[in-house]
Amino acid sequence: MNLNLLNNLISDINDKQSVYKHKLVKHLFNLGASSVSTLCEIMDMSTPSVLKLLTALIDEDWIEKKGYGISIGGRKPDLYCLKDKKIQILCIDIELFHTKIAIIDNNYNFVLDVRTILLPISKSRIDFFNILNTHIQDILKSAHINNQQLIGCSVGMPGLIDAEKGENYSYFLSNGENISLTAAFEKMLNLPVVIQNDVNGSSMAEFMHGMAKGKQNVLVLLMDWGVGLGIIMDGKLRQGTCGFSGELGHISFVENGALCYCGKHGCLETIASGNALSAMAKEGILSGKNSMLNNLSNEELERIEPAVIIKAANKGDQYAIQLLSNVGTNMGKGISMLIQLFNPELIILSGKIAEAKQYITLPMQQAINMYCMTQIREKTTIVSSELGENSRLLGYTASGIDQFLEAYIKKVKKLKK
Repeated sequence: MNLNLLNNLISDINDKQSVYKHKLVKHLFNLGASSVSTLCEIMDMSTPSVLKLLTALIDEDWIEKKGYGISIGGRKPDLYCLKDKKIQILCIDIELFHTKIAIIDNNYNFVLDVRTILLPISKSRIDFFNILNTHIQDILKSAHINNQQLIGCSVGMPGLIDAEKGENYSYFLSNGENISLTAAFEKMLNLPVVIQNDVNGSSMAEFMHGMAKGKQNVLVLLMDWGVGLGIIMDGKLRQGTCGFSGELGHISFVENGALCYCGKHGCLETIASGNALSAMAKEGILSGKNSMLNNLSNEELERIEPAVIIKAANKGDQYAIQLLSNVGTNMGKGISMLIQLFNPELIILSGKIAEAKQYITLPMQQAINMYCMTQIREKTTIVSSELGENSRLLGYTASGIDQFLEAYIKKVKKLKK
């Protein structure tokens, strides 16, 4: 793996303290501003040893003191954190119909505004990669950043993704070069690349920056064009044997139901997703339903964005409200199963459909009350995410930088043997 920036990170690789410095950087990235006592505990090192590392990293312009921690009597401890823009990562969020590109630093600052392009996900790689790379190179040029200043690239997308093998078994299947999807990205960008499922990006964002921070047992429900589930159990993000956990949208839900794109009939996604909502709205309008959605052009009607339906509901459109209510009821029944299976303390609703707020949460709660055991559901709180529309990019940043730092630490250890 080409590690670019990491090959020159902090200090010469022959420095005896190099491994410990990189570990300290990794911990500060994951923990944020931390006291010496916290760092001593997590690194299992003495106070003088940690202070020596901190002093060296301050001299090398990597970290700085930033505020004071909480004290139970006595002097408040100094807090240490990474300086801005010491590590920068390229993040790509691929949705069904749009793709977002951003450069983000180690303190989760967006180096430039997020660029959203009308580039839908594809079965083929060639055309998608050509268009994507043109935009990426333009962004790097605008930011005056070259590949040597980036630690790597973190890519998130829907589909069945095996991150270790670097493959998406749902999209980008065309492979003329007979290399993995991750390898194809690396070849295009000349950067190390990690890929992951979009719901894991949402879950990591909530775990690091949102309502799941400090929690042990949380489910993150991504209600976008599809339906995905992030599982945080015992304080860790659980991804399953191959990274395929959380495919809630493809559980069998309706007997002899509509055909799902996965090839099965009656999946939850066919009645409780952005795609389902759009299809139901279109069918109703074409059959003569009375709604302000009738004002949509033929092009807009072909694929109605969930935001358009939510906007109509907020204006009092009864048909739009009923559509969202139906989705909420069906999703509530699905959530009742999750509560019974996982007994979570918190469920976080994220994604485009979650922005409907009360139009789905009220019917959702009614369904949960009907289908879930009282003793279990009373222990679970359901909330809507507060991180905003670019939250997944924060999740991709967290997992990407962490993985690249870990890879470099292993590399340094191997070279020192």
